[in-house]
Amino acid sequence: MHLFKKIGLFWIVLLTLSEVSGQTHSTAPITTETAVFAGGCFWGVDAVFKHVKGVTAVVSGYAGGKKANPSYEQVSTGSSGHAESVSVTYDPKIVSYDTLLKVFFKVAHDPTQLNRQGPDSGTQYRSAIFYKSSEQKKNAQLAVDSFNKSKAFSNPIVTEVTALIEFYPAEPYHQNYLSTHTTQPYIVFNDLPKLEALKKEFPELYY
Repeated sequence: MHLFKKIGLFWIVLLTLSEVSGQTHSTAPITTETAVFAGGCFWGVDAVFKHVKGVTAVVSGYAGGKKANPSYEQVSTGSSGHAESVSVTYDPKIVSYDTLLKVFFKVAHDPTQLNRQGPDSGTQYRSAIFYKSSEQKKNAQLAVDSFNKSKAFSNPIVTEVTALIEFYPAEPYHQNYLSTHTTQPYIVFNDLPKLEALKKEFPELYY
């Protein structure tokens, strides 16, 4: 009897230690941050950031205007004040805000085009960074100044750096648009080249 009691006690202690060990090595929750960018039609910008390592979610939507819950049709008129934008959720332990800024300027769009992007024109297609904190504001402005000073582009950057008031998700059919319309002429000529540029300019980030 004593032997069986000892064996039973041994297994109880072993199981208890295993549970404690499992709790000690549990994975801590990931802390994410969000950045909001506007760079012309959101289909291509959305697709670029979806292929950046460390980005956990991208939502196409509208920002920069005063109208609450705008529709695509309202934004398309240019009268809402909103710009087609993307909200990028990312893990700062994997990819930094500064790196996202580089992708935005060098791959996602042409920051020297005023109130237009490629074949699309109007303030709804303007280049803008909507900051959510004083740190984002500082880093965004530093990036603009640095690119202008280095003359990385043949023309000055016209990107707005402005506070984010509200971000409104676009209609469901705009979400993840590129992946389901890869043969659409607009996507083929304007947006797929951006993914190739990301792969070439930032191979360590592309996935």
